[in-house]
Amino acid sequence: MIKIVAKMPVKADQVEPFKTIAKELVEKSAAEEGNISYSLNVSQADPNCFAIVDFWKDQAAIDFHNATEHFTTLLPKLAELCDGEIGIDLFDLVF
Repeated sequence: MIKIVAKMPVKADQVEPFKTIAKELVEKSAAEEGNISYSLNVSQADPNCFAIVDFWKDQAAIDFHNATEHFTTLLPKLAELCDGEIGIDLFDLVF
């Protein structure tokens, strides 16, 4: 299993549009066969800092996800609403 954490610093005046777009991405991504979990999270310390945390069966599922129309369309829209770069980290499950 592979976990992805995508940290997104959202512009203060773009939080609601960001959440609307992210909701569509979460719903469509969670429905993919290789997805285990897909969620939008907000920082307790900073209400403009969001993270999409997703768990995937394997790298093939991630590759499929990264090529989907919803991912290739919605992620750039989310990036436009960010105030800075999106940080993406991949993790392997230890136990």
